[in-house]
Amino acid sequence: MSKRLDGIAASNGIAIAKAYMLVDPDLSFDKQTVTDTEHEVKRLHASFDSSKKELEVIKQHAVKSLGAEEAEVFEAHITILTDPELIGGIEQKINDDHMSAESALKDVTDTYIGMFEAMTDNTYMQERAGDVRDVTKRVLSHLLGVKLPSPSLIDDQAIVVAHDLTPSDTAQLDRQFVRGFITDIGGRTSHSAIMSRTLEIPAVVGTENATSTIKDGDTIIVDGIHGKAIIKPSDSEIDEYQQMAAQFAKEQAEWGELKDSSTTSADGKHFDIAANVGTPDDLGAVLDNGGEAVGLFRSEFLYMNSAALPTEDEQFEAYKKVVAGMNGKQVVVRTMDIGGDKHLPYLPLPEEMNPFLGYRAIRISLDQQEIFRTQLRALLRASNYGKLAIMFPMIATVDEFKQARAIYDEEKQKMVNAGQPVADNIEVGMMMEIPGAVMIADKLAKYADFFSIGTNDLIQYTFAADRGNEHVSYLYQPYNPSLLRLIKRVIDTAHQEGKWAGMCGEMAGDQVAVPLLMGMGLDEFSMSATSMLQTRSLMKKLDTTKLTGLVDQALDAESNEEVIELVKKLGIK
Repeated sequence: MSKRLDGIAASNGIAIAKAYMLVDPDLSFDKQTVTDTEHEVKRLHASFDSSKKELEVIKQHAVKSLGAEEAEVFEAHITILTDPELIGGIEQKINDDHMSAESALKDVTDTYIGMFEAMTDNTYMQERAGDVRDVTKRVLSHLLGVKLPSPSLIDDQAIVVAHDLTPSDTAQLDRQFVRGFITDIGGRTSHSAIMSRTLEIPAVVGTENATSTIKDGDTIIVDGIHGKAIIKPSDSEIDEYQQMAAQFAKEQAEWGELKDSSTTSADGKHFDIAANVGTPDDLGAVLDNGGEAVGLFRSEFLYMNSAALPTEDEQFEAYKKVVAGMNGKQVVVRTMDIGGDKHLPYLPLPEEMNPFLGYRAIRISLDQQEIFRTQLRALLRASNYGKLAIMFPMIATVDEFKQARAIYDEEKQKMVNAGQPVADNIEVGMMMEIPGAVMIADKLAKYADFFSIGTNDLIQYTFAADRGNEHVSYLYQPYNPSLLRLIKRVIDTAHQEGKWAGMCGEMAGDQVAVPLLMGMGLDEFSMSATSMLQTRSLMKKLDTTKLTGLVDQALDAESNEEVIELVKKLGIK
């Protein structure tokens, strides 16, 4: 009998496939003595051999997706598995102490781990403790006959089921095989939700108990339209959802006819529909969906997909590919937004009680300026290949923006003095995602060339609610009048200074929010590529002259729900 899980619809579409559980298995075991030591030694060697074969496959995937340097960690793990001293020590424990293979493995590797961790004056050797721990976990999984999940090993159609998906998890996923996501936690702005839209696959997040309810290999239906998942569906349910998928595909085809249309309202007002992208490889989806710009290039993925800080040349090549690939349409690159839930193994950040409120984004860039200057030089070089704009994330004060702008101006002048070509039409703006910055938007607008509203963070900071915490997910209220008032203030102050205002948070593609944002006069709507044509279709049906009254009513409302009802009265389908 099928079972239904309710969650949050994070990415439109219907998918049907087998579940791939991206959760750590139970690797506990009871210590016991054995009499057949020869059998235990054979088990040990078989598990080592299986682990080596598995790591070879993972290494090959890593070379393709992350690069040879990043894949070296797996070569180090393979080397550990061929260490005769390690293997000999485990065999001796089995033969002399009649330990099971599991107990002997754990006993010997714990000794190695403890020894490496004690070398406090040798960082390299301390790091080897982590390698031994990872290898032990892999061998133990084979001894116990349980599967250790590895995203890079997915080689068949699958629905990924996880408590949550980290940036490093999604960096390993092959979009050819992953048909959808289901997670226990998260909302529409969680990393897994955003990545599902970038990958153009259905997703349901925030189900609370997907990992404890679904078993590996279960047939799953992911309904990313209504926010639910069906476990072990019946034949009739599969038929029903296949028809629903066909209807959705028909709607997508109708939206697809608007690919080459400009984005104009029913009364002829033009808006720019732009895309949020994470890597140069996402550019195809932007063009396929009729993108008029890239409103957000998340440059941090260049850092996250590298084993070390990316060089100026490596960054230049990535930026050049996107800027040139947009054929003269604007590309807005956000400077490195590391911190919060995005970490770099080679750039240790301090442990913090509230990392989303801490040392991150522009705060790191202003503190570690050589990283920032390297990125800016790469961007300035790429400006010669199209229309580039640069924006700084997490600006809280006028002084922060002026400092960041001064560093940019210094690097630009150095290049000009050295005779290096630099475009003369680069706009330099900022993200509006901190309520305090919104309150001084009139001051910031005198220095910034544009504002881009980052609603994902603005919402969590406005309501003091961690966007990844399911216990306060009810406070994710994008239509709450308090938030709408902040957004309108940003747009109005930008326009008063003759500047433009965009939005690159997920709210820009929200079909309830779009009429409100149009009525406020938002200039650019930047969203996941898969939302662009649907949004263009909606905009063509709306008359902005009739939306200003809607905005006035929404700003005067008392609740998120009241605003939703106001928008519903428009009767737009």
